[in-house]
Amino acid sequence: MTAWRGVAEEEARRPLGAVGLGLAIARGLPLALLVYGGLALLLLLRLAEAPLCGQARPVTPHLTRLVCRGALRLLGLPLHVTGRPMQGRGALVANHASWLDIFVLNACQTVYFVAKAEVARWPLIGWLARATGTVFIARDPRQAKAQQALLEARIRADHRLLFFPEGTSSDGRRVLPFKPTLFAAFYSHGLDHVMRIQPVTVIYHPPAGQPPRFYGWWGEMDFAPHLLKVLAAPRQGRVEVVFHPPVAVDAFASRKALALHCEEAVRGALESRLAAGPSGR
Repeated sequence: MTAWRGVAEEEARRPLGAVGLGLAIARGLPLALLVYGGLALLLLLRLAEAPLCGQARPVTPHLTRLVCRGALRLLGLPLHVTGRPMQGRGALVANHASWLDIFVLNACQTVYFVAKAEVARWPLIGWLARATGTVFIARDPRQAKAQQALLEARIRADHRLLFFPEGTSSDGRRVLPFKPTLFAAFYSHGLDHVMRIQPVTVIYHPPAGQPPRFYGWWGEMDFAPHLLKVLAAPRQGRVEVVFHPPVAVDAFASRKALALHCEEAVRGALESRLAAGPSGR
């Protein structure tokens, strides 16, 4: 186990204290009302949207985006965006550091996440993921062809998919190697000639006085303690999202070359922003 992975349990189990508990309740109740009230409204809208529009979702993704923006405001977590989200057919790939990534990236533009199949069974989070159109991928080679077809169908339906090519979350202070296997969907049935891929870097800056990994959620950390820790912080830090220039898939001879390009772009921005410090831009 590497050193950064080994501190996961220690950082996840720090006591809240009375003030922290009060802050967690004061922030958590409105947040729960916003998220699950939004979920209820989304499900009602889907009753009309699904039969009328099929895979297309002309309305509900905008609701998801509004809810996620509201959630960041309730948390008191400022979001700073550099670059422009891509337009047209394509997909995004980003580093993965926290459950907060879902709120942060949804707040920036309309996307559909690609997640491991286990997420669908998680309490609370799984319900939200299914309702918002997340694509679930099983780690089973026997299902590879069916999952490839599913991803291709969603891409051809002009769903802008967002992948986490590291395959797991880190502590937010590093970028793990991107897995080329997840780029295979971009090289099927001519999609490489019409698609672009946009690398995206997410950088978390901790609140003053807190450990650098404060927002990181990784390893064996449980969700509930980490959520409470974030809610209980007297002051929040901030998060940056950097949208890099999109690249044409067919500009790269293989998925490995494309994966490496995206990995280097994402890592370079993370390292430069962290080196610049909390006030860096």
